Amino acid sequence: MSETKVLLDLVQRELDGFCATRKTEFTGISEDLSVLLDYTKELLAGGKRFRALFCYWAWVAALDVSNTQQDSATRALSTEAMVGICSALEMFHGAALVHDDLLDQSDTRRGVPAVHKRFESMHKQHGWAGNPERFGQAGSVLVGDLMLAWSSEIFGNALLKSPNSQIESACRDEFSKMRIEVMAGQYLDVLEENAAPTRAVEEAVGRANRVILYKTAKYSIEAPLLIGAAFAGADPAVLRGLSAFGIPLGMAFQLRDDILGVFGDPAVTGKPAGDDLREGKRTVLVGLTRESLTPTVGKIFDELLTHRELDAEQIAFLQQTIKGSGALAKTESMIEELANESLLALDQLQLDPTAMMQLRELAVRVINRQS
Repeated sequence: MSETKVLLDLVQRELDGFCATRKTEFTGISEDLSVLLDYTKELLAGGKRFRALFCYWAWVAALDVSNTQQDSATRALSTEAMVGICSALEMFHGAALVHDDLLDQSDTRRGVPAVHKRFESMHKQHGWAGNPERFGQAGSVLVGDLMLAWSSEIFGNALLKSPNSQIESACRDEFSKMRIEVMAGQYLDVLEENAAPTRAVEEAVGRANRVILYKTAKYSIEAPLLIGAAFAGADPAVLRGLSAFGIPLGMAFQLRDDILGVFGDPAVTGKPAGDDLREGKRTVLVGLTRESLTPTVGKIFDELLTHRELDAEQIAFLQQTIKGSGALAKTESMIEELANESLLALDQLQLDPTAMMQLRELAVRVINRQS
């Protein structure tokens, strides 16, 4: 069995065990709380585990040049800790998805109803008093908040096995920065969806890139790399090199996601065709499109993006407008340029060869993914 497969199995086991323990604790309070753990566990059972894998292989890579000496016993303990750290990142990612789906009013996640829609359906099925939609919103906020708290708990417990206090402190700093940056990026994303029609069109791409950087690129790629390397005791030069690799890759990751959100195959993405258009997402793809449109067509384009109930004909019009503007081709070119920048930065690092190969393979998967 490959090292990657072993890691992913251990991470899943860690998450399943954590959820089982918390479910026992919660049902001891009330059986009504069991649904919180059921939804959490189901969400954590899927996904590509990119964050866990980038973290783990950055740790392995940085160990090769670290000044932190580890005997076999310390290395075994550090490996246990790394499983916990990777699990914490996946729990954090789950929390971000729950909150993101609510904020975006996205009905599905990986081909099944999003958490807020599941709570809404529960309310309707039982015929409870009050507003089902409001109940769904409240339930998903609480699940997301719990997952945020649990990610910190898992992370903190893992760091108890740190080789030394300096490494523990460095990892905590990176984890804390990651959480803050995601919240900042999420707010900028929500703001842009609402404020874009009142702002300068020529600045839309710059604003969208800033959202990508803080909402996705840093926490999806850069932060896991830096946390993994920090746990190995990496020096500043290695951390800078990994940032130079991770940030453009994270940007490319989100640009690919933006394309899939407009043109992706629902059978593969698990989301309806044109879902980002229904959500009114102000992506780089949309910003590039708006730059090329006349004021009249641009006004129609903006008005359609503010409607949540777009029909198939309206979706097709927006898709064709994006293609016809050249924005799709430009975004693909941006992805290629960012990918080349990322891989060039990786090639500059003189780290463990096996880990470097794994990081390169992960990067290619990120760039070429279809879901």
